[in-house]
Amino acid sequence: MRFMRTAALFTSAVLLQTAVLQAAVPAVPRHAPEFVIHFPDGSQSLLSSYRGKVVALLFVYTTCVHCQHTSQVFSKLNTEFGARGFQPIDVAFNDMGNLFVKDFVKDFGVNYPVGFSPRDPVLDYLGIPVIERFVVPQIVWIDRKGNIRSQTPPLGDEKLLKESYWREMIGTLLKEPAESAKKPPVHRTTSAKKT
Repeated sequence: MRFMRTAALFTSAVLLQTAVLQAAVPAVPRHAPEFVIHFPDGSQSLLSSYRGKVVALLFVYTTCVHCQHTSQVFSKLNTEFGARGFQPIDVAFNDMGNLFVKDFVKDFGVNYPVGFSPRDPVLDYLGIPVIERFVVPQIVWIDRKGNIRSQTPPLGDEKLLKESYWREMIGTLLKEPAESAKKPPVHRTTSAKKT
Protein backbone atom coordinates (compact mmCIF):
# COMPACT_ATOMS: atom_id res chain seq x y z
CA MET A 1 0.00 0.00 0.00
CA ARG A 2 2.82 2.38 0.86
CA PHE A 3 4.49 1.59 -2.47
CA MET A 4 1.27 2.47 -4.32
CA ARG A 5 1.04 5.86 -2.60
CA THR A 6 4.69 6.61 -3.35
CA ALA A 7 4.26 5.58 -6.99
CA ALA A 8 1.11 7.70 -7.32
CA LEU A 9 2.84 10.69 -5.75
CA PHE A 10 5.86 10.30 -8.03
CA THR A 11 3.66 10.00 -11.11
CA SER A 12 1.72 13.10 -10.10
CA ALA A 13 4.96 15.04 -9.62
CA VAL A 14 6.24 14.00 -13.05
CA LEU A 15 2.95 14.95 -14.72
CA LEU A 16 2.90 18.30 -12.94
CA GLN A 17 6.49 19.06 -13.99
CA THR A 18 5.65 18.13 -17.60
CA ALA A 19 2.60 20.39 -17.54
CA VAL A 20 4.67 23.26 -16.14
CA LEU A 21 7.33 22.82 -18.84
CA GLN A 22 4.74 22.73 -21.59
CA ALA A 23 3.03 25.80 -20.15
CA ALA A 24 6.37 27.64 -20.20
CA VAL A 25 6.37 27.70 -24.00
CA PRO A 26 4.28 30.63 -25.17
CA ALA A 27 1.47 29.72 -27.59
CA VAL A 28 1.98 29.99 -31.34
CA PRO A 29 1.18 31.75 -33.52
CA ARG A 30 1.97 35.01 -31.80
CA HIS A 31 3.59 38.30 -32.75
CA ALA A 32 7.39 38.12 -32.65
CA PRO A 33 8.64 40.61 -30.05
CA GLU A 34 11.55 42.87 -30.92
CA PHE A 35 15.01 41.44 -30.34
CA VAL A 36 18.44 43.08 -30.67
CA ILE A 37 21.18 41.03 -32.34
CA HIS A 38 24.74 42.20 -31.67
CA PHE A 39 27.57 41.49 -34.12
CA PRO A 40 31.32 41.15 -33.50
CA ASP A 41 32.08 44.29 -35.57
CA GLY A 42 30.14 46.37 -33.01
CA SER A 43 27.02 46.77 -35.12
CA GLN A 44 23.60 45.55 -34.15
CA SER A 45 20.42 44.66 -35.96
CA LEU A 46 16.78 44.58 -34.93
CA LEU A 47 14.86 41.40 -35.66
CA SER A 48 12.08 43.53 -37.14
CA SER A 49 14.47 44.64 -39.91
CA TYR A 50 14.05 41.17 -41.42
CA ARG A 51 10.27 41.52 -41.72
CA GLY A 52 9.05 40.38 -45.11
CA LYS A 53 11.36 37.36 -45.02
CA VAL A 54 10.84 33.90 -43.58
CA VAL A 55 13.21 33.88 -40.60
CA ALA A 56 14.68 30.91 -38.78
CA LEU A 57 16.09 32.41 -35.59
CA LEU A 58 18.53 29.93 -34.09
CA PHE A 59 19.70 30.45 -30.52
CA VAL A 60 22.95 28.50 -30.28
CA TYR A 61 26.00 27.77 -28.19
CA THR A 62 29.11 28.08 -30.32
CA THR A 63 30.64 25.13 -28.43
CA CYS A 64 27.65 22.79 -28.95
CA VAL A 65 28.18 20.10 -31.61
CA HIS A 66 24.43 19.95 -32.33
CA CYS A 67 24.39 23.72 -32.89
CA GLN A 68 27.46 23.51 -35.11
CA HIS A 69 25.86 20.81 -37.26
CA THR A 70 22.51 22.65 -37.33
CA SER A 71 24.23 25.82 -38.55
CA GLN A 72 25.94 23.86 -41.33
CA VAL A 73 22.57 22.45 -42.44
CA PHE A 74 20.99 25.91 -42.31
CA SER A 75 23.87 27.22 -44.46
CA LYS A 76 22.87 24.64 -47.07
CA LEU A 77 19.21 25.65 -46.74
CA ASN A 78 20.17 29.32 -47.04
CA THR A 79 21.99 28.58 -50.30
CA GLU A 80 18.94 26.72 -51.57
CA PHE A 81 16.15 29.05 -50.40
CA GLY A 82 17.78 32.41 -49.56
CA ALA A 83 17.00 34.00 -52.92
CA ARG A 84 13.31 33.19 -52.39
CA GLY A 85 13.11 35.10 -49.09
CA PHE A 86 14.43 32.67 -46.47
CA GLN A 87 16.74 34.19 -43.83
CA PRO A 88 18.42 32.11 -41.11
CA ILE A 89 20.07 34.02 -38.26
CA ASP A 90 22.19 32.53 -35.48
CA VAL A 91 22.38 34.18 -32.07
CA ALA A 92 25.14 32.81 -29.83
CA PHE A 93 24.27 33.15 -26.16
CA ASN A 94 26.76 30.90 -24.41
CA ASP A 95 29.18 32.49 -21.93
CA MET A 96 31.60 34.69 -23.87
CA GLY A 97 29.87 33.62 -27.10
CA ASN A 98 30.72 37.00 -28.58
CA LEU A 99 34.40 36.00 -28.54
CA PHE A 100 33.71 32.81 -30.50
CA VAL A 101 31.34 34.04 -33.22
CA LYS A 102 34.01 34.83 -35.86
CA ASP A 103 35.70 31.45 -35.44
CA PHE A 104 32.32 29.69 -35.39
CA VAL A 105 31.41 31.24 -38.75
CA LYS A 106 34.81 30.38 -40.25
CA ASP A 107 35.16 26.86 -38.82
CA PHE A 108 31.66 25.72 -39.78
CA GLY A 109 31.21 27.63 -43.05
CA VAL A 110 28.15 29.56 -41.92
CA ASN A 111 26.94 31.72 -44.82
CA TYR A 112 24.35 33.86 -43.05
CA PRO A 113 24.33 36.40 -40.18
CA VAL A 114 25.65 35.17 -36.83
CA GLY A 115 25.43 37.50 -33.87
CA PHE A 116 25.33 37.20 -30.12
CA SER A 117 23.29 38.25 -27.12
CA PRO A 118 23.52 37.90 -23.35
CA ARG A 119 21.66 34.88 -21.96
CA ASP A 120 18.87 36.68 -20.07
CA PRO A 121 17.39 38.54 -23.09
CA VAL A 122 17.43 35.27 -25.06
CA LEU A 123 15.61 33.33 -22.36
CA ASP A 124 13.15 36.20 -21.98
CA TYR A 125 12.49 36.18 -25.74
CA LEU A 126 11.96 32.42 -25.68
CA GLY A 127 9.73 32.59 -22.61
CA ILE A 128 12.00 30.27 -20.63
CA PRO A 129 12.47 31.09 -16.93
CA VAL A 130 16.14 31.62 -16.02
CA ILE A 131 16.02 28.72 -13.56
CA GLU A 132 14.57 26.30 -16.13
CA ARG A 133 16.59 23.69 -18.00
CA PHE A 134 16.70 23.90 -21.79
CA VAL A 135 18.46 22.37 -24.77
CA VAL A 136 20.23 24.06 -27.65
CA PRO A 137 19.71 24.89 -30.39
CA GLN A 138 16.42 26.66 -29.75
CA ILE A 139 14.80 27.48 -33.10
CA VAL A 140 12.06 30.06 -33.63
CA TRP A 141 10.30 30.23 -37.01
CA ILE A 142 8.93 33.66 -37.96
CA ASP A 143 6.72 34.24 -40.99
CA ARG A 144 6.91 37.16 -43.42
CA LYS A 145 4.33 39.10 -41.38
CA GLY A 146 6.43 38.94 -38.21
CA ASN A 147 4.55 36.17 -36.40
CA ILE A 148 6.19 33.28 -34.57
CA ARG A 149 4.79 30.12 -36.13
CA SER A 150 6.87 27.46 -34.38
CA GLN A 151 9.28 27.31 -31.47
CA THR A 152 11.36 24.53 -29.98
CA PRO A 153 10.14 23.63 -26.48
CA PRO A 154 12.72 24.20 -23.71
CA LEU A 155 13.64 20.52 -23.48
CA GLY A 156 13.53 20.06 -27.25
CA ASP A 157 11.39 18.01 -29.58
CA GLU A 158 13.13 15.55 -31.85
CA LYS A 159 10.65 16.21 -34.68
CA LEU A 160 11.31 19.97 -34.63
CA LEU A 161 15.07 19.48 -34.78
CA LYS A 162 15.20 17.54 -38.05
CA GLU A 163 16.04 18.79 -41.53
CA SER A 164 12.79 17.37 -42.92
CA TYR A 165 10.80 19.60 -40.53
CA TRP A 166 12.95 22.62 -41.39
CA ARG A 167 12.33 22.08 -45.11
CA GLU A 168 8.61 21.72 -44.44
CA MET A 169 8.55 25.01 -42.49
CA ILE A 170 10.53 26.85 -45.17
CA GLY A 171 8.27 25.55 -47.94
CA THR A 172 5.06 26.33 -46.06
CA LEU A 173 6.09 29.82 -44.96
CA LEU A 174 7.57 30.81 -48.33
CA LYS A 175 4.25 29.98 -50.03
CA GLU A 176 2.45 32.52 -47.85
CA PRO A 177 2.31 36.07 -49.20
CA ALA A 178 4.24 38.84 -47.54
CA GLU A 179 2.14 41.51 -45.91
CA SER A 180 1.86 44.25 -48.46
CA ALA A 181 2.47 47.80 -47.40
CA LYS A 182 -0.80 49.59 -46.94
CA LYS A 183 -1.34 52.14 -49.64
CA PRO A 184 -3.02 55.41 -48.82
CA PRO A 185 -6.61 55.56 -50.03
CA VAL A 186 -7.04 56.97 -53.48
CA HIS A 187 -9.29 60.00 -53.51
CA ARG A 188 -11.10 60.44 -56.75
CA THR A 189 -12.72 63.63 -57.69
CA THR A 190 -15.78 63.68 -59.82
CA SER A 191 -16.09 66.27 -62.45
CA ALA A 192 -19.31 68.17 -62.79
CA LYS A 193 -21.41 67.25 -65.79
CA LYS A 194 -21.70 69.87 -68.43
CA THR A 195 -25.26 70.68 -69.30
